Amino acid sequence: MALPGLVLIHGGAHAADCWDLTVAELASQAPELRVLAVDLPGRANKPADLATVTITDWVNSAVADIDDAGLGDVVVVGHSMAGLTVPGIVAKLGAARVRELILLAAFVPPQGKSVVDTLRGPLAPLARSAGWIERKSFPMPIALARFAFCNGMTREQRRMTLSRLCMESPSVIFEQADRSDLPNEVPRTWIMTLRDRALSARQQLTAIESLGGVDTMICVDGCHDVMFSEPKLVAAILANRCRLWANG
Repeated sequence: MALPGLVLIHGGAHAADCWDLTVAELASQAPELRVLAVDLPGRANKPADLATVTITDWVNSAVADIDDAGLGDVVVVGHSMAGLTVPGIVAKLGAARVRELILLAAFVPPQGKSVVDTLRGPLAPLARSAGWIERKSFPMPIALARFAFCNGMTREQRRMTLSRLCMESPSVIFEQADRSDLPNEVPRTWIMTLRDRALSARQQLTAIESLGGVDTMICVDGCHDVMFSEPKLVAAILANRCRLWANG
């Protein structure tokens, strides 16, 4: 049974290691599945100037990593602010290679709008403040991250989540979203986090509308960083989605 590769794209203030618990679960639940968790430029093994990096830079880097890993057909997953990046990755790879696009509690601004234009909730003031500090890279305040990302977590899960926060780019959150080349024929799945403080269910429904709809909705009773709080469940969902595309 040949499965497509599974590509995991992190969101804002995170890096590829945010997927570590989920990747470990996938290795147990679906050892036949090839998994690639990508670091976008400005993260651990991808140095870049966060003040000037662009969404296109992130897209090109991720696609290069996918090709370097020798992955052919893929399922592409994007968490949170990866809603800016994943559509470009899917467009660049093309419908011939991407079996499914999965968005997990993702920020998806309307076409032509930016994250700063549309973000609501506890992260909005931080995003807007990036414009007041000459668009320099900025850290996520620990108290804000704990509130927005970690509700319902165990103490150990919170500790791990907060210890892995990264500096964020002020440039991409001001970029206008452009999904004009996103292939309509690629199936779209949304994983909705029902106890999300960073992006409420209502905001996620608005993001789905901005995307133009999805084919499948999966609801999870969890927080924004559900890959830390419920890695077994996230791994099971992703493995099952990949199995739908076995051998074709």
